[in-house]
Amino acid sequence: MIKADLVSELSNKTGVERKAVSAVLEHFMDTVRNSLERGDNVYLREFGTFSLKKKAAKKARNIIKSDEGYITTTINIPSHIVPHFKPAKKFVDRVKKNNHI
Repeated sequence: MIKADLVSELSNKTGVERKAVSAVLEHFMDTVRNSLERGDNVYLREFGTFSLKKKAAKKARNIIKSDEGYITTTINIPSHIVPHFKPAKKFVDRVKKNNHI
């Protein structure tokens, strides 16, 4: 599902016009993004938590194919912070229950 599908689904279920639903969804995403930029987590009960996660510095291999074969160099990736979503237990349980993979 893409954002346009989500807007259509919400519009059909609520009876609110697509333009208004799209504006609310955009504002929601901006609010979550701005909160994380300030370092604040966003908690949505029974849905999940948007937070920041610190990734440790690490070494990685950069493999480049050349005419002579493969050249491998080691590069350092510095520690950095990434946005993270952790679904709530109820959310996970519903997905597990309804997907028989």
